[in-house]
Amino acid sequence: MPHSYTLKLAHINDTHSHFDSSRVHFSVDTQGKSYDIYSHSGGYARIQYQLTQAREEALSAGQEFLFLHAGDSFQGTLYFNHFKGVANAHLLNLLKPDAMVLGNHEVDDGSAPILAFLNDISFPLLAGNMDMSREASDKCSPIKGHRQLFDYDDANNRAKVLLKPLKDKQVAILGITLDQMAEIARPDPDMIFINAIETTRNTVAHLKAQGIDHILILSHLGFDQDKVLAEQVDGISLIIGGHTHTLQGEFKNLGLSSVPYGVRVNNTAILHAGKHAETIGIADVEFNQSGQVISLDGHNHFMLDDQFILESKHGITTSDYDAIRAYLRSHPGIRWDKEDTVVAQVINSQYRPAIEALEKQVLGFIPRNLVHTRLPSKSLPHGSEIAPLVCKSIYHEAKLMYPRVDFALHNAGGVRQSLNKGELTLADVVGRLLPFDLSLVKYQIRGLHLYEAIESAINSATNNSVTGTGAGSFPYTYGLKYCYDGRKPLGQRILTLEVLRQPDTEDEADRWESVDRNRDYFGVSSAYTASGKEGYYPLLQASRQQAIEGLTLPSAFIRFMSHEQSLMQEILPQVEYISHV
Repeated sequence: MPHSYTLKLAHINDTHSHFDSSRVHFSVDTQGKSYDIYSHSGGYARIQYQLTQAREEALSAGQEFLFLHAGDSFQGTLYFNHFKGVANAHLLNLLKPDAMVLGNHEVDDGSAPILAFLNDISFPLLAGNMDMSREASDKCSPIKGHRQLFDYDDANNRAKVLLKPLKDKQVAILGITLDQMAEIARPDPDMIFINAIETTRNTVAHLKAQGIDHILILSHLGFDQDKVLAEQVDGISLIIGGHTHTLQGEFKNLGLSSVPYGVRVNNTAILHAGKHAETIGIADVEFNQSGQVISLDGHNHFMLDDQFILESKHGITTSDYDAIRAYLRSHPGIRWDKEDTVVAQVINSQYRPAIEALEKQVLGFIPRNLVHTRLPSKSLPHGSEIAPLVCKSIYHEAKLMYPRVDFALHNAGGVRQSLNKGELTLADVVGRLLPFDLSLVKYQIRGLHLYEAIESAINSATNNSVTGTGAGSFPYTYGLKYCYDGRKPLGQRILTLEVLRQPDTEDEADRWESVDRNRDYFGVSSAYTASGKEGYYPLLQASRQQAIEGLTLPSAFIRFMSHEQSLMQEILPQVEYISHV
């Protein structure tokens, strides 16, 4: 019997349909000068090249090999918006993962996209705490019992487990995803997510009773929650995670984060690999007979273009360029990669032409750089410069159809990136800025519940008196302005809330008036926000909700741009925020 067991592990997470390489920026201080480095990293063709190399190394060393995806393949780019998951399944099949865990963005539209994905993939999709035992018998898109789905075993209160060989042992892989799924995604009512810690504890105990000690958790809980899971459940060998886009590794000397790769909690090593297919984690892992990791030799790797742009306020010389190239080549977290020709050819011939056509459709002009941030900060005390414009677009487009619309309300997480000065294309909007094709909802709500919704959403975004679901719930508005003071007692933090009243005649000016808690108002939001997610539950008190037929979040912005042409008209700040910390 071997004294130890080794495997070579490759892992990615939160790839979000980034099949092409992504632009990356590094900051380097060396030889008394500071440099900014711009290049492109990753993409599926480069990942495949790395996987081929790693598989060959494992084979020659007599190691088992595992390649795992820690969730959120969906959303993120035009590839997903245009091909709706078909390209994701096709290209992942080419990469040949041993398993993928269900991420929250796989659940953005219930079971229908998941079923299509399951039907197309050639690898298991793990969702060990998703209980489908109560799936409706007449459901149009049933996933219960699908051959590729490893979900919750309701009869035994544990996850279904994937087993892989490890010399004379077996390694168990179970997938655990967010148990707050209903708060941040849109699962169907019959998709029930069981407590992640309880499911893991029950499953690990069952595996140990069966003599299986080498246990990997493929997680989509996020880095902090993975640490909690490791602390509260004994006997986990390794957690391979995603959701928070955490890049582990020593990258401080490139101006990036420095989170130890393979950090240990309760004898459990935890691995995350950043985001957007920019990096891949590759590690040689050695276990003892009882399943504990006794050595872990690995790193996350950027996969860079051979060419890069170098900038410095001190000026650039040829010797500077050569020195930086040597500096980058010596970094353990950087590889200068070839592409796999098969994967590159599939992307170039089958998928990229449609995307390039969309990128040529210009909608308008951005007069200056506009920054999107989820929360207000010292540099941006009123928060995002883009989310209010998105709110303005859905307000105006909804008002053209329904003149009685008083305000628009949207969550920060529904806007995905900043905008640079210059032309704005259709690809920018539907592929990057507003990639979620969410329908819009008009609703009638009492002023009291509007106060409650805005305070609750900010409390959730900032973890003020509540455990929130992230900064993405922070509310942005058009037609409403508010002042929130996080230092005040719960329920008393909205100091002012005003609604915009447009003039009855051209001679009158717009005016703001206080929201009457006992009066009804008409708002428009995405279906996601209106469904009460992420702290917006007071919106469920609306006396009427009506889907706006033919209008979605991105289509409203596109229509708005078609008659605005330029986002030159500044919106007066409508958010005043005082932090509780």
